[in-house]
Amino acid sequence: MAAAMNLAVPSIARSGLHPSPTALVWIVDAYLIAFACLLIPGGALADRLGRKGVLLAGLGLFTGGSLLAASAGNVPLLIAGRLVAGAGAALALPVTLGLLTLLVPPARRPHAVATWTASLAVGGILGNVVGGAVLQYLPWQGLFLVFGAAGALLLLTAAVRAPRTPRRPAPLDPAGSVLLAAAIVALIFGLIEGRERGWTSGPVLGSFAAAAVITTVCVLVGLRRRHPLLDPRVFTLRPVRAGTVGVTAAFAGAFAMFYVNAQYLTVAHGYSLALAGCALAPIAVAMTLASRSSTALVRRWGAKRVVALGFAALTVGLAAFSLVGADTPYALYVLCPALALAGIGLALPPLSGGIMTALPADRAGMGSGLNGAAREVGSALGVAAMGTALGANAAGTGAPAADLAAAMDSGFRAVTVAVALAALLVVRWTD
Repeated sequence: MAAAMNLAVPSIARSGLHPSPTALVWIVDAYLIAFACLLIPGGALADRLGRKGVLLAGLGLFTGGSLLAASAGNVPLLIAGRLVAGAGAALALPVTLGLLTLLVPPARRPHAVATWTASLAVGGILGNVVGGAVLQYLPWQGLFLVFGAAGALLLLTAAVRAPRTPRRPAPLDPAGSVLLAAAIVALIFGLIEGRERGWTSGPVLGSFAAAAVITTVCVLVGLRRRHPLLDPRVFTLRPVRAGTVGVTAAFAGAFAMFYVNAQYLTVAHGYSLALAGCALAPIAVAMTLASRSSTALVRRWGAKRVVALGFAALTVGLAAFSLVGADTPYALYVLCPALALAGIGLALPPLSGGIMTALPADRAGMGSGLNGAAREVGSALGVAAMGTALGANAAGTGAPAADLAAAMDSGFRAVTVAVALAALLVVRWTD
């Protein structure tokens, strides 16, 4: 839903809701904020209360929030629907990986994790495909109706098929949940508003400072508690550090691409939204094939070499975007995201699997929530980088396609350097 939502912004802006520019930002990002700040609490809640119940509650909230957004007659109701849907997704998603690690035999677990990680990025791509097709023929409400119907179908399937799993006999940690959510909200707020207000503005710097202070308090509180929501000591484990930083960096690169792909194809090549979405489908194939190969390559070469190869492909793919111009043929352009997504497909399975295998089985939900939170922070970083680049080049040559290509050049140079530096740490920490 997050990927498709960007395609709906022009339709919502022209609608009878008459949202302000700030309201449009919050319509898009309300889902992201609720999703990001509740992923780890959602995973911990599943460990303590049972995974099936939390999964059903999450899917119910996602369905209800989507239908509320579809029927919203004003901006506050639309934002509320997005918040509810994001909260529901945050409850449901960590359960899926937790269930896999508990129910799949150890010999099949790496393959299952590879499939799960591939489905996340492929989902973002398919969001563009489905969203483009829906918005080509239906008003913006149709997008929420489609996702609401999908949520309802998943809810019925999970009610029948999802098994019940043992609970972890540990108390809830309300204080830790509030502190962690506040830290993530402060960080995401700064990343969102930095594009609009400027990175040196008071509110943005204040939000980053607040995130740092709250995180410090969260760590200190976690070290004192017997059963903290997120035990800071897990980051002394090399696989957890490598996985967290690696997932963040990989999704920063992925969402930098997702942010501009549809815009480039519609502006530079004149594609419709539906055609632009379909034109991005081949990169889902590259991601899927690479993910399916990752497990076998890890057995043959070891996780460190596969992660290094994956990040090398991701870095080269991101760097190749700086060579894209307004007249670059589609066949050459699509090679850039295909190579980058193939690299992510190679690197993510051993990194996500490393987080899950390094933690006890009764903390599978927390591990999945940590994995998801890293992904969402990385996504916000990638969108912030490209959004800033596009804003800085909004009035350059006067030709929209040339301006967009110039923005992609500067934006992808910065993202490439950041991902390459993170990759050095990730490869060093990978066993």
